[in-house]
Amino acid sequence: MTKQHLTIATRESPLALWQANWVKAALEKAHPGLSVKLLGMTTQADRMPYISLSEVGGKGLFVKELEEALLDGRADIAVHSMKDLPMVLPEGLCLPVMCEREEPWDALISTQYASLDELPKGAVVGTSSLRRQSQLLALCPDVQIKGLRGNVNTRLERIASGEFDAIILAAAGLKRLGFLDRATQIFHRDQFLPAPGQGVLGIECREADKEIHALLAPLNDVVSYTCVQAERALCQRLGGGCQLPIAAYAEIKQEKIFLKGLVGSLDGKTILQAEADAFENQAEALGIQVAENLLHQGAARVLKL
Repeated sequence: MTKQHLTIATRESPLALWQANWVKAALEKAHPGLSVKLLGMTTQADRMPYISLSEVGGKGLFVKELEEALLDGRADIAVHSMKDLPMVLPEGLCLPVMCEREEPWDALISTQYASLDELPKGAVVGTSSLRRQSQLLALCPDVQIKGLRGNVNTRLERIASGEFDAIILAAAGLKRLGFLDRATQIFHRDQFLPAPGQGVLGIECREADKEIHALLAPLNDVVSYTCVQAERALCQRLGGGCQLPIAAYAEIKQEKIFLKGLVGSLDGKTILQAEADAFENQAEALGIQVAENLLHQGAARVLKL
């Protein structure tokens, strides 16, 4: 291996920097002598922190500048939260590595209430995720949803200031930043199904750069890769980007992969669910199969495709 220097394109939020530094440390440990530096970038989404992503183009705005840095050679790799990565990558880029999954679930944070069951009628809950909104209103139809954007630290400051009665965040981000103790409730699989890829870090690079692929290979977790492949196949078959109320979670047990998918209406009054299992080497086909089941139940109508 001749490459001695690697550049990681990353957003500059505390969580994005944590993730990039984690990958940097893992690469330097796997390849003594390799030096890795970060190229911090401000994305379009970062420049519009108070505008709903569905109004300005979706979560792809979190990665556009990072991908441009890969394509023009300023960076060798980019680190992403898989739940934020669009289903289709630009031509010339690929996703050869997904790291071991962290806590995949969502978490409730409140300064007054220990769980969803304690939320009073009319409670103001912060989230900008249509997936979370749909599932929350299905469980608690009397709460009010208020948009919540910004990085994890900013969101925690907003709940601490009393702007919301509760907010919902990904438990993985809280754990990585040392804030998991702020969570008053961690939801389980049957309460809140996560976004496809939630809790997994993906590493994107140029498709033709095989030397980079070889350097990244030790960081790939086969179980996480397989599960996310199924989850993203489901989302892609449903025409889904990150801004549609689609949820999916896969896990492997006894050499089989089990996938559960969900589509919900924005008011929470319609929740469609489907699940199936397959052998590990059929992850993508399994995702399509569960998506077809949801479409048969009327998912296209619910998603207004």
